[in-house]
Amino acid sequence: MNLVASSQADALVLFLETETDWDKLKRKCGKAKTVIVSTSAELLNVAEEHGLLTLLVEIPEATVNEILSQALLDAVAHEMIRPGATVVAVYSGFDQEALDTISVFKLNERLGRLTARDLQRLETKVPLDTLKVVVDLAVEIGREGREGKPVGSMVIVGDHRKVLEQSQPSGFDPVKGYSRRHRSLFDHRVRESIKEIAQMDGAFVVSADGTVEASCRIIDTNPVELTMTSGLGTRHYAGAAISKNTKAIAVVISESSGTVRIFQNGQIVLRIEPLRRAMKWKDPAGVEVRGSAESKTA
Repeated sequence: MNLVASSQADALVLFLETETDWDKLKRKCGKAKTVIVSTSAELLNVAEEHGLLTLLVEIPEATVNEILSQALLDAVAHEMIRPGATVVAVYSGFDQEALDTISVFKLNERLGRLTARDLQRLETKVPLDTLKVVVDLAVEIGREGREGKPVGSMVIVGDHRKVLEQSQPSGFDPVKGYSRRHRSLFDHRVRESIKEIAQMDGAFVVSADGTVEASCRIIDTNPVELTMTSGLGTRHYAGAAISKNTKAIAVVISESSGTVRIFQNGQIVLRIEPLRRAMKWKDPAGVEVRGSAESKTA
């Protein structure tokens, strides 16, 4: 806590994988904003019961640095921590059984990740929660790929009836016949299934309530005049066109880079570069380091 005070940190992030004395932890943290990060949902449920902010990070086979970096991005995206904040992180850098490393991060103002305010600026009737779950899913597909291979795909959300009218099935639709409950993107199992289907050709069509209405759809909309960045392929042009001819928002994942672009009214309105490795930070002298701006063993 002395380091939190001396560095004038905005928040303290604790990466935990095992149970702790939660009451003692709260007393130690005092009034400092504290976020508990873990890959264990069960552990975080207990932390929440003790009135602590929690953040679940699910990145299979990731290093501690990757998990911590993703946690910082997610904390900003969910407005737990503001962009540009100074954060003290405590985690197991060497021994998994002990919190042995302290790092101080000065977060970049953008971090390459959306915040809720970014999405709120989109003039759409699609609820914020639906936008967030769609964008988070797209970022995960862009970052993870499937079976070690990059995956490009597109998710079109909102105005789904018109989108269905202006598209056609490419063939077999894996989501056809399932109840709406079993097609909701708010269900973790459905999102994992969508990642598998994303390897197939065509786009996902999602309603404003987060239900996947169809998959493997080929866009068949009227041609429009578009101004696009050179190097973008047919998937991006299709996303731009459908967003121009309907009130839908198209979220396109680039197969080559994993970059996620969000189209509205035929224009790229937001772009996200998914995290693939531990983030690189710069100290005030401009020296590039990996993982932290200042680090020392606890």
